[in-house]
Amino acid sequence: MKTFDIKISFSIMGLLIILVGIFQSWGVALSILNLCLISAVMSMGVNIQWGFAGLINFGVMGFLAIGGLATVLVSVPPVFEAWSAGGMGILVSGVFIIAVVFLLFFINKKFNEYKYKNYLIFIIIILSIPLLKLISGPSISKIESINAATSGFLGGMNLPIIFSWFFGALLSASVAFVIGKVCLGLRSDYLAISTLLISGIIISIVKHEEWLSRGVKNVIGLKRPAPYEVDLQSADWFIRLVEFLNTSKLSRIFDITERQDLLSQLVISSSGIFVKLCFALIFLLVVCSLLYLSEKALRSPWGRMMRAIRDNEDAAKAMGKNVVKQHLFIFMLGSAIIGFAGAMLVTYDGLFTPSSYQPLRYTFLIWVMVLLGGTGNNYGAILGAFVVWFIWIQSAPFALYVINLFTSQLDETNAIKLHMINSIPYFRYLMMGLGLLVVMRYRPMGLLPEKVLRK
Repeated sequence: MKTFDIKISFSIMGLLIILVGIFQSWGVALSILNLCLISAVMSMGVNIQWGFAGLINFGVMGFLAIGGLATVLVSVPPVFEAWSAGGMGILVSGVFIIAVVFLLFFINKKFNEYKYKNYLIFIIIILSIPLLKLISGPSISKIESINAATSGFLGGMNLPIIFSWFFGALLSASVAFVIGKVCLGLRSDYLAISTLLISGIIISIVKHEEWLSRGVKNVIGLKRPAPYEVDLQSADWFIRLVEFLNTSKLSRIFDITERQDLLSQLVISSSGIFVKLCFALIFLLVVCSLLYLSEKALRSPWGRMMRAIRDNEDAAKAMGKNVVKQHLFIFMLGSAIIGFAGAMLVTYDGLFTPSSYQPLRYTFLIWVMVLLGGTGNNYGAILGAFVVWFIWIQSAPFALYVINLFTSQLDETNAIKLHMINSIPYFRYLMMGLGLLVVMRYRPMGLLPEKVLRK
């Protein structure tokens, strides 16, 4: 991998986004850029697990949901009436869960040679489920019955939403610790299956535990680290800024009323672009910081050790490296970054919708980004995120343009033309499949392959 290849690749992506801004709109271009940057954080988390350590994590969807849930737990104001009705029962249930988890870890560690250890753990888990239901059931019913249409949950801590990004990372790392203790001893294919199933369990909990996340009722109106459009539209400094940037356009209109109407329209359209630009700067700072830290880690003795473990576990064990411990650490680290990205995505959307977490978009699409960009290469993971997400978004407009071009001689009510237009949403799957096939055929190591570091 050469620095020149990196510069050319990202220059092309930048040019494509600029062309979208010129030929479509700058709002669309900035939306694509923001989602590409969030996807880059996701793919970097997966790349750390797979590219650095060879761990297959198909539970990306679950960790993203945990990060999204963190935004609710941190930024939403608490519902005091719900806390009064059933908060104590929920706290007791939480203490009970923690006690069961510690008990299981204690049994697994202290009774390692016990013949029936696994049976004992299974019995404890089975018995703890009805006990937990008995403890928490009445409290959950009371909480969900309070203003069910507007709240019906405990709410959060009413803190700035930026804090939720870090809390989402910590919460994801904690869940990854428990999962890692159970699953990291499995063979790679079983690890992939188990993480996928566990992520499904996490999504199911987030969807159905309304006292915690409002479930399918969703949480809207979340805080944001950027200003609101309606506030900008009434701010004098912003109106003056828009007027200054559009001086030539406004100077052509002599009628005061028409000029004021045009200025109002420009202020409204510019407010959305300004907000998206603020998000882009914040997300770009996050990506650059993660890239810097990842590159430092990759070139450190720890990074060389992780690649040695990835390439030959037996040789690493023979050199005295604690493979299990390092696998657990990097699994937690990658999951924390994925949770961080999940909180970023919900913050950008402004709402938390558990029903939107689908494996295709939030697991396998992220894996396509890593594989297409270049496994083990941080720049490749970022480039893969930009390429895949750009194709995912722009394939529909491109398909519509192609269909209109080749069917321009047909009537608008033609059955074939209507069928092709109605099938446009599925065109992105064709584009993704073809793109992945072409890259895997001609660049099997990815667009930016892993660079072999030598001391």
